[in-house]
Amino acid sequence: MPHVRAATDHDIPRPRPLVATPVTDDRELVAACQRGERRAMEALYHQYRRRVFGLCHRIVGPVEAEEVAQDVFVRVFRGLGNFRGDSQLGTWVYRLAVNAALTHAGKQKRRAEVGDDDLEHVAAPPAVLRDPRLSDRVEAAMRRLPAGYRAILVLHDVEGLSHEECAAILDCRVGTSKSQLHKARARMRELLGPALAAERAASAASPSASAPGQGPEEAA
Repeated sequence: MPHVRAATDHDIPRPRPLVATPVTDDRELVAACQRGERRAMEALYHQYRRRVFGLCHRIVGPVEAEEVAQDVFVRVFRGLGNFRGDSQLGTWVYRLAVNAALTHAGKQKRRAEVGDDDLEHVAAPPAVLRDPRLSDRVEAAMRRLPAGYRAILVLHDVEGLSHEECAAILDCRVGTSKSQLHKARARMRELLGPALAAERAASAASPSASAPGQGPEEAA
């Protein structure tokens, strides 16, 4: 009969073990999350937190971004059990993020599924006040775009994803991704054009734009 020793503090049941070895790829990370390993879940969260928040920030604006990003990760962890690796983990997370952001931006009660004809018709939130600095004017112009346009601009021009990756995330054709990006860029030029022209005119009319040694009247 095996010897039975007295119980000690070391015998008290401990929480589920954390990941014993570093997770080296997405498949291992997903498998560890599906087993309920806390450190793997934390690793997944930190791996995508900044990008998900940045995407949400640019689609729904700074006020609602945190709430939407939290909703994205709720969807991620609820859906991991059904994730089978048919797409890359990052593509799947981005798709959830875009859908959550477009749902929120469009004030829809049901989850928005982005199709070929949907991107340019999702309503944009109210525009924010502009700032003289270019980066702030760009952000303000972005928020005046339809939310679907913002999504393709963020994915392609900010995140640097290919049209193939954007199409996979947005669940549309590659040609649609290219077309929507072209339209989004054209609209951005329209929105930024008057402000940039006004700034150039103001700069040209200011005393600092005069030739050395001349006043504004002499320069004219």
